[in-house]
Amino acid sequence: MNLPGMDVAALERFLREQGIEVRGDLRVELISGGRSNLTFTAADDVSRWVVRRPPVSGLTPSAHDMAREYTVTDALQASAVPVAKTIAFDAEGTALGAPMTVVEFVDGTVIRDQDDLAALSDEQVRAAVAELVRVLAELHAVDPAAVGLAKFGRPAGFLTRQVNLWASQWERVTTRELTDVAALYAALVDAVPAESAASIVHGDFRIDNTILGAADPGQVRAVVDWELSTLGDPLTDAALMCVYRSPVFDLVLGSRAAWTSDRVPAPDALAQAYATASGRDLGNWGFYLALANFKLGVIAEGITHRARHGSDAGSAAGRAAEATPEFMAAGLRALKGDGK
Repeated sequence: MNLPGMDVAALERFLREQGIEVRGDLRVELISGGRSNLTFTAADDVSRWVVRRPPVSGLTPSAHDMAREYTVTDALQASAVPVAKTIAFDAEGTALGAPMTVVEFVDGTVIRDQDDLAALSDEQVRAAVAELVRVLAELHAVDPAAVGLAKFGRPAGFLTRQVNLWASQWERVTTRELTDVAALYAALVDAVPAESAASIVHGDFRIDNTILGAADPGQVRAVVDWELSTLGDPLTDAALMCVYRSPVFDLVLGSRAAWTSDRVPAPDALAQAYATASGRDLGNWGFYLALANFKLGVIAEGITHRARHGSDAGSAAGRAAEATPEFMAAGLRALKGDGK
């Protein structure tokens, strides 16, 4: 079977060079691809691993930073945050022609869409959500310096840089004129909190970026997809988790996302659960919700922009930008405090 981005023989040589015994034939399958990093399972007669590398086209280095993903998961091995055991990292891309991470395969369930969620009882959904919030609070409680991540990012000025980053990204991907974009950007600039906390942030935290226990969905066995992680304000993670609850996020993913289901607690309830679990005050919460909406609106526009330029296929990608005005309007409402 042809697997773009994968050379099985080269992967096997790399594993052996790293002192990893391969017993029997190495079998590799693609389990996730597309706009995100390519994710493969590799197995011999005894062991299973997960191999991740950037996509073969349309590469955006900052969004697919394999070194970042490996560094943070390796640092969190002994923490209270569940992550896969790190095995090896090919920083130079000697095996596959691009940087590659190898971690142990984690058995469990990934709840991506509402069909997956339908397999869980209401009690299991409540338990899973409570555990997800607890794990996010545990991540934000980790002392970066204590796990060797003191230089993993620049928390000073993080919020200002985020506002400017997504504004500049909008200029690169915009497909039309939307007055709410400029209005929300200006309002965000004026509303940046003078001070903010600092922690390890995941950058993309929601149910489908975790592996839940197959027998017990109330257990998070591993948090995955760390390529956007850094040191920054923990409330950006919490707010993004809440804004992912918006029904229009389905347009961004091109599916009925598990996290948009009305079986998941409302954003306000999630925020309160996080505040309780973390002990953090949700000061300036409207700003954080607005920033999360701004970010997702720009991301939605970018998906459609790439589709129109041939970097993505399918009607779902072409429709993603329909969500952009909704996110921008929601961001303005959040800053005014008259709705989420």
